[in-house]
Amino acid sequence: MQPYFFPFLGHFALIAHTDKWVVFDVTQYTPKSWMARNRVLHPNEGWAYINAPLSNSSISIKTFQARVLDIAVTKKSLLGKLSHYRREAPFYTSVVALVERVFSGLNSDSLVDLNVRGLQEVCNYLGIPFNFSICSQMDLDFTGVEEAGDWAPAISRQLEADIYLNPIGGRDLFDPLKFRAANTDLVFLEFDPFFYETGTYTPESSLSILDVLMWNSPAEVVRAIDNCSHMVCV
Repeated sequence: MQPYFFPFLGHFALIAHTDKWVVFDVTQYTPKSWMARNRVLHPNEGWAYINAPLSNSSISIKTFQARVLDIAVTKKSLLGKLSHYRREAPFYTSVVALVERVFSGLNSDSLVDLNVRGLQEVCNYLGIPFNFSICSQMDLDFTGVEEAGDWAPAISRQLEADIYLNPIGGRDLFDPLKFRAANTDLVFLEFDPFFYETGTYTPESSLSILDVLMWNSPAEVVRAIDNCSHMVCV
């Protein structure tokens, strides 16, 4: 999966059901995607973007080449856009501490590093194992990869994966025969909406994991992952 910026809960459901996670950072970067932004509750109504502005956002670069314009400014902006949660969200202090850990652990301005740090800290907070590798650092052979649906079977074959798990929204992208040729079963994860109380705020669907963590304990979030996840075999 591409490295997303504090993604929604379904992303962590996918992590929770995998043994090996490949951070897919070797293809063309997509500006204005979930890799550099997400959504949280707006202090008044609706939702607002949180984001990591880049110094080189362009379709001419690969994802692993994306660089955050200013790490300190990004951190300050993110914490500012979360500050209104302190009025009502019971886990505000814990989430702010999580965000602080993400940024304090960075050693570069790489967007991939920032997003992977986010995944690591959320998984640690929830107690979810996160065994990951960075695709651009794995020395994989992509000879013969011509279409978007070819990457996953090529990676699965080289990692000798028994099962490849993908969000069900990508079902039309893949040809099961290509996975069978790689001796890999293709399975999809369907994730039901998780509804939770948000105080006096009107709930919004599919917000960043940061919103989920503001209102729910780690145990409640893990239960939601278990209860809302359904495997669909091909």
